[in-house]
Amino acid sequence: MVTSVLLLGICLVFIIMHLKSRRPKNFPPGPTALPFLGNMHNLSPSNPLNDIEKLRRVYGNVYSLYMGHRAAVVISGTKALKEALVSKSVDFAGRPQDMFMNDVVEQRGVVLADYGPAWKEHRRFALTTMRNFGMGKQSMEDRILGEIQYTIDFLEKNTGKTLSPNVMFHSISSNVVSLVLFGMRYEHDGPFMTKLVNSFDDVNKTINGPWAFLYDSFHWVRYLPLPFTKAFKARQVWITVKDIIIPIINEHKKNRVPGEPQDFVDCYLDELEKRGDDGSSFCPEELFMFCLSLYGAGTDTISSTLLTGFLYLMTKPHIQERCQKEIDQVLEGKDVFTFEDRHNMPYVQAVIHEIQRTANIVPLSVFHATTKDTQFMGYSIPKGTIIIPNLSSALSEEGQWKFPHEFNPENFLNDKGEFVKPDAFLAFSAGSRVCLGEGLARMELFLILVSLLRRFRFIWPEDAGEPDYELLFGITMTTKPYNMKVELRAAQ
Repeated sequence: MVTSVLLLGICLVFIIMHLKSRRPKNFPPGPTALPFLGNMHNLSPSNPLNDIEKLRRVYGNVYSLYMGHRAAVVISGTKALKEALVSKSVDFAGRPQDMFMNDVVEQRGVVLADYGPAWKEHRRFALTTMRNFGMGKQSMEDRILGEIQYTIDFLEKNTGKTLSPNVMFHSISSNVVSLVLFGMRYEHDGPFMTKLVNSFDDVNKTINGPWAFLYDSFHWVRYLPLPFTKAFKARQVWITVKDIIIPIINEHKKNRVPGEPQDFVDCYLDELEKRGDDGSSFCPEELFMFCLSLYGAGTDTISSTLLTGFLYLMTKPHIQERCQKEIDQVLEGKDVFTFEDRHNMPYVQAVIHEIQRTANIVPLSVFHATTKDTQFMGYSIPKGTIIIPNLSSALSEEGQWKFPHEFNPENFLNDKGEFVKPDAFLAFSAGSRVCLGEGLARMELFLILVSLLRRFRFIWPEDAGEPDYELLFGITMTTKPYNMKVELRAAQ
């Protein structure tokens, strides 16, 4: 009798879970979802990109998957992505909540916050502050060029040697963001930089690992004992990050001159003081998360892009040499150059954008969610549905690029050799959730690349074997570790 009741109960649970996994009326098609598992069997947790592309070929540019019992819609191709992210921007501007990443950051931060008044307030403030603080102005250029000089000094001491660029590029991007946020830079191998970088690495590995995947797909996993709670290590690391950042914010509170901000933290503290108790979403906790969001988003993305870029520049020396020729011609007789000089360097601009296209840094963007019931490309998508923008599909879409599957700067040059940016270039996403740091990233990449190529020649080591261009999947895509050899250019 007990056995029969138990079996009946199990059957009922399976029926309920099967019904939960059935697609609503007029929902995008997709592979059959299994009870409990959803479509986990269709995707590799370590790298789902190939699986997502295979499913796209079967079901088209708009199809659905189930993460456990949670419905998600994958959107691919330039036309569909632009329709969702730009034309129907508000409908697709949400963020899925109740996921591991959101829980780790306590549902705060301008990157992961859901669409609403608080997010709008903070995004507007961030855009205005970063623009006023120096995006595109000389003050920001001076800070970036000053940081690059430390790398130039390091490379001059190591010319002729073989070295690993990972720490070097990560340190440049990390210090640029630190200068924007805190008005401070840190020694590349110092305790602050080392501890912060290691903490972010630990959090990223956990967020991108199998435990977080299970946590997001199956709510019941959250209540199980070890080893499932292994994923909660990220929360402990987050506390370590707080212990690093909060003292810096407190130091700003003590030493700043109100009304004379020197960095982003000062600007936020001025805003807090101005608003007082007006009931807005501005608060010390949001300031901390602002710093962490901008630091996390602005460090790995730039360093990984640079690693991809120099891998190609070394292994395709004719492209590196053509860049250097254009740089020499435009900057002849100049000791200092600016971001504005990019307008006279179409080939360098093409190379930088081709690096970004090929690097494919955030292939699935940050997941979106629908803010209301909406009609899209002939389908009905309910409010709260997870949206996965497959940016990778646009960056290598047939018909959008001259050479979609190879590294070739001609993808960004017209027949006259002028720089052009195709609509399919969605490296920063698009619409209301477009990357906050796009302006800073574009400036960084140009100033770093031109500064280093003007002075040095980067060589693929003779004993390094064949280059491996395969990228490692993660929150940000990156290259496999490699070494480079650096020589001072003869002209210098």
